[in-house]
This record gives sequence, structure tokens and C-alpha cells, in this order.
Amino acid sequence: MAIHKLIIDDFDSVDYTLIAIHSSLEDYRLAYFVNRELEIKLEKCPKDIGVKQKDDLAFFSRYIFEDPYQDSAWNLIRNKDNILTQTNTAPLFAGQDYSMSASVYFIPELKTADYVLKVDNAEQTEAEIVRSLLMVKHIATAYKVDHYKLKSKNNLIF
Repeated sequence: MAIHKLIIDDFDSVDYTLIAIHSSLEDYRLAYFVNRELEIKLEKCPKDIGVKQKDDLAFFSRYIFEDPYQDSAWNLIRNKDNILTQTNTAPLFAGQDYSMSASVYFIPELKTADYVLKVDNAEQTEAEIVRSLLMVKHIATAYKVDHYKLKSKNNLIF
């Protein structure tokens, strides 16, 4: 009887670029400026990315552009979401409802970044993409993130 071995090392290769973006713009306006500067066509994805944090589910907006000619995919994801939790057991005022707001991050290691741009199989180099993003006057800074060092890189699988 023959023994068949499957080597899964081929599937471990990561071929995407991750860029952190600092900007105070709303997601739709940032997507517009990124589209104009990088000459891509990011569109609002109908389904937001849901990530379970503690007992709550946080949703992060996502803009996507898939280029079938170059076999590339661009994802612009908001990095921060606020979760409102309501409880009826206030320690000081018993019997009254109150709500608490907590900030949840798509990539917790990048708490200062407002957005994350994930680029699969880009034709441009990482430096060219960052340089183009820095040309947008509403982006304070943008830089490449080493995704090998991230603990929450499973959030990037969608």
C-alpha cells in the first residue's frame, strides 16, 4: 500500500502588503482620495468584517477593489470601532440602566492607526504605494507594517 504525504508549506506563504494609515477622514472620503491617488476603484463592501471581542461582536467597515487582469485585491479596513454595552446593574444607582462605550481594534497592535490597507499581489512596490498615499493631504502618515510580527493576523483572513 502506497503512502501519500501532503506538504502544506506551500500554503503558508503570505503574499500581501499591509499598510497602516493615520487619517481623521471618514472611511468613504478616504476611499475616494485613495482611489484618486492610486488609480484604483475601491467600493463599499456590503458586508462589514465582524470580529468577536470578549462577549461582543465588533464590525469594521471595508472597501474592496479586485482587479482580475492583474489578479490583485485591495482592502481598506477601518481599524477602530466603538461598542456600546448596556447593563442594568449600576453599582451606584441600583435599578437604572446605563451604557458603557469601549473601543475595539481590528488589529490591536496598531491602536494608533485609523485604517489598514491590505494589498494582495500588487503591481506596485510597497514603497510606491506608501509614497502615493502620502501624497494625499488628508493622510497624516502611512507606513508598511510587518505582518509576520502581528499576533492578530488571523483577523486579516476574510
